[in-house]
Amino acid sequence: MVCLGNICRSPLAEGILRHKIEKKNLPVKVNSCGTAGYHVGDFADPRSTEVAHKNNIDLSGHIGKQFSVSDFDTYDLIYAMDGNNYRDILNQARNKNDEAKVKLLMNEVLPNENVDIPDPYYGGSNGFDNVFKMIDQACDRIIEKLES
Repeated sequence: MVCLGNICRSPLAEGILRHKIEKKNLPVKVNSCGTAGYHVGDFADPRSTEVAHKNNIDLSGHIGKQFSVSDFDTYDLIYAMDGNNYRDILNQARNKNDEAKVKLLMNEVLPNENVDIPDPYYGGSNGFDNVFKMIDQACDRIIEKLES
């Protein structure tokens, strides 16, 4: 799960998907990072932590990381939160195999519509609730695919 700074959207996506995977006892590894290094070593934004907590998801162990080319070797799928991050990830791809791993998260819900999950960082807490709902829907679709 990849966003810009790895403190708002991608930690939420990591936490939501991890929670769903654990409930289903699926053998899947989930992680998150940012395309920029602004928040490497930082905890999740308190507003992300709060909306996660309201939905029984714990983000307390999150530490910000930056996307690395080696992530293409570690992960089978790389979900970007928006088009800018999608392009930034693709710019680091070494080959067609790397490129094939990169997806926009909301395309799980709205295939081929390329809908961005908006960055709630500069908005109010309501933005975090809306982003949570979008990510939650996408993670439900991922779980359905994993179970089929």
